[in-house]
Amino acid sequence: MFDHSFPASAPVFPVPPHPAFDNAAADTDLAFALTTPDHSSGAAMSGTARPLVLDRFATLAEAMRGAIVHADQMACDAPPQMLAILDREDRLVLAGAATDGAVAWCRPVISAAEARAVVSEASQLRAHASSTSDWQEHGLSQKLRQRADLLEARLVDPLWRAFAARALQVAA
Repeated sequence: MFDHSFPASAPVFPVPPHPAFDNAAADTDLAFALTTPDHSSGAAMSGTARPLVLDRFATLAEAMRGAIVHADQMACDAPPQMLAILDREDRLVLAGAATDGAVAWCRPVISAAEARAVVSEASQLRAHASSTSDWQEHGLSQKLRQRADLLEARLVDPLWRAFAARALQVAA
């Protein structure tokens, strides 16, 4: 789902890769995994990139709180980081961008038609980002890829769309 790191450039200041959660020996029987994209170039180049699991949780509410804990542990000058909550079958339940102490959850699509429109727009943004990169417009290219990442974060699995939308309403 996340084919480019978010943001596209590396942070200026070294940031610890992931916070230490209390549940370091994550129980794979727990239903929800809090993940972040794998930034290693080797995995991306080999086509084996999978999201890095930060921790696992029994409920969606706990996973959302875990994302906020992760955001709280980020440095105040750290760039936003994409987070995703996946279920046991690696279906996207919810995704958003974490920054210093907050997570901006992306509103899930509500229909297949909206999902197709989001995929089309994200593809167009990535194509435009690629062409602006060729023109040496790296700042614009990075912003376009970030926007595409945020759009793709809305592509919640159809099984979870209504549930995730309701969870965001309750959390608000």
